[in-house]
This record gives sequence, structure tokens and C-alpha cells, in this order.
Amino acid sequence: MIRILHCIETIATGGVEQVRLTVIRGVDKSKYEHKIICTWEGGPIADALKAEGVELIPIGGFKHPLQWSKHKAVLKVIQEFKPHIIHGAIFEGMSMAAIGGKLGKVPVVILEETSHPVGRSKKAIFLQRLFAKTADKVIGIAPSVVRYLEEIVKLPKSKILLINNGVSLPRKVAEDDQKLLKEQLGIQEADFVIGSAGRFYNEVKRFTDILEAIKIVKKKKVKFLLLGQGQDQELIEKKAIDLGIRHQLILTGFQQDTAPFFSLMNVFCIASAHEGFGLVAAEAMLHRLPVVATRVGGLADVVVDLETGFLVPPFSPQSIAEKIQLLMEDEALRIKMGEAGYQRAIENYTAERYCQEIDQLYTSLLKQKGIIPPGT
Repeated sequence: MIRILHCIETIATGGVEQVRLTVIRGVDKSKYEHKIICTWEGGPIADALKAEGVELIPIGGFKHPLQWSKHKAVLKVIQEFKPHIIHGAIFEGMSMAAIGGKLGKVPVVILEETSHPVGRSKKAIFLQRLFAKTADKVIGIAPSVVRYLEEIVKLPKSKILLINNGVSLPRKVAEDDQKLLKEQLGIQEADFVIGSAGRFYNEVKRFTDILEAIKIVKKKKVKFLLLGQGQDQELIEKKAIDLGIRHQLILTGFQQDTAPFFSLMNVFCIASAHEGFGLVAAEAMLHRLPVVATRVGGLADVVVDLETGFLVPPFSPQSIAEKIQLLMEDEALRIKMGEAGYQRAIENYTAERYCQEIDQLYTSLLKQKGIIPPGT
């Protein structure tokens, strides 16, 4: 049994922890044993990880990336668990994996850049470059992230590997179930439903920009179906009230099973200020939805402008409104873009492909280190 120690920051409702769950569910359970060190854990993704038999080990938040008391806690876990691979994602996770992997003599060290950092300090970039020296591979989750690792962090190309994030294929939702959910949410047959999803951290996710766009669009039979939870829910609700469109905003909370909600949407919108990948954009494409997204980070890689949806400048509710209006008035365009998005997502962004590539990486590095025989 190959032992994998994952290191991440919080386990709440974000994409990074969702991808850990995808990996743990998707790779061979008879081949791998997983533990996760994190700074904090709670909520449905944490519960789902525990249900998969994964031990979560919260060690508390970092005051700074080199805080020795935290790295001592990581080393204690390494000494007890004796992992063959340590795999760190997000800056704190990379620091844990790099320092713990080096000092704990873990055979394989993998770091994963899950964001497209905006305004990361020179000191942090220097530390990331230093951490990368301990790593066998550094994963970039989108082409834009790979470019960041090459051009800003200045890592050698031989050390970097592109592995696009992946999303599980959605289940089909029965028409009766869709109808019932519409009734429960107060969505009328004539309503045009704009969807979005994510952690309610508005500085990054900019859900308020989508609300402003909805205020601008001419057709008023519009509902904004927003999946998620987080610290800025009150701010989002207040914005809707101030705009006079609170009756158009439908908040569902975090949903582990998103398929019924996506099945009610006509268009998906993601207005992030910056984004490493944009997992929900790929998820929307698998639901055959046209996507209006900001031209930032990995979103500009996932969404093909004028083909699978539209890319717009960040912080531009007017641009979002214009594209929503276009899609609202042209059903044929919605269908065409939705189908193109589905084909792109099936080819590039499925959980199955992601898990295969992670498994191949783990196996190849373990063979290089002589942990498993070359012929297996």
C-alpha cells in the first residue's frame, strides 16, 4: 500500500479540497492510503473525506510560512505515518510538504500551485522558488499557472507538469425532480436563470458584479441562482437589496449534489477577480451551459471566447450584462455554445482524466525512486 500525505490549508467548501476528494475517490483504493494535514477542517467536504476513511489532521493556522511549531507537527505525522509521497497544495500546503518532505526524508515530494497569484510578494515568490528545490515535480493546474511558475517563479520547465483540474460527470436529473425544485425555489417557467457557485469571498469571486449586471439587463424575469456559502453572504444579500433585486436572488447554501441546481440554469456566470482554474466553469460546461467568465487566470484557458461562452474584463458588470443579454435573446447560440463547452470539458476536464494523470505521476516518481519495481 502506497501512503500519501496531502498538505493543504483549510478544508471548507473550496475547489482545492473538492479536488482532494475527487482524487481520493478516483484513484485505486487498494493501491493508496491517504491522510490529510490541514490548518482547519469542517463542513460537508470534510465529512465526505472522513466517509472515505481519510484521517484529517488539523494543526491550526500559520502566522508565517516558516512557523517552526507547525512544521514540527507535520514532522510528527511524517514520523508516524511514514508516507511514500507528500503532496502539498496552496502556499501553506506547499510549505508543509517542502519542509516536512525534506526534513522528514519523504521519498517523493510534489507541490501543486492551485492559484494564479495576483500581488504575491517578492518574498513569497522567493520562498516558493526555495520550496520547489525540494520537489520532484511542481504541478500547475492550468496553462496560465504553468506560465506563472515558469516566468515569475522561474522554475525549470523540466520540474513543472501541467495537470488540468477535473470534475465528476454530472448525473441526469429527472424532469419531475427539476419541476419540484423549481417550485421549491420559486422559479417560474418564464424565468431566465443565471447561475453561479463558489465560496462567498466577494473580494475574489465578485458575485456583486453579477448582481449589478442583472440590474442592467433589460428582461426583468431573471433569477440569479447562487450556490455556496461563506463569510460575505450578508454583503451579497445587502447588495441585492440596495439594487432592488433581492427577490431575484436565490441562495441555496452549499450543495454537495449540484446537478439538480445546474439543470435549472440557462447561463452560468463566473466574475472572479483572479482564479487559478475555475472548477465551476468546467462543471457548468459538463452541464452544457454557455459560460460568461472574466478573462483572468485559468478561466481564460477553460472558457474559449465566442465558442463555449464569452470572456469579459474583470470588474465590469456592464460587459457581463451585455453578454447575458445576447445569450438571453438567442436560444440557438446558447445551445451551440453549451454543446461546444460540453465537448471541450469531456476532452479536457473530467475527474477520470485528472485521477489517471495523478496516478501516472505518483507511479512514475515512485518507480524513479525505486519504491515500486519498474515493471509494475
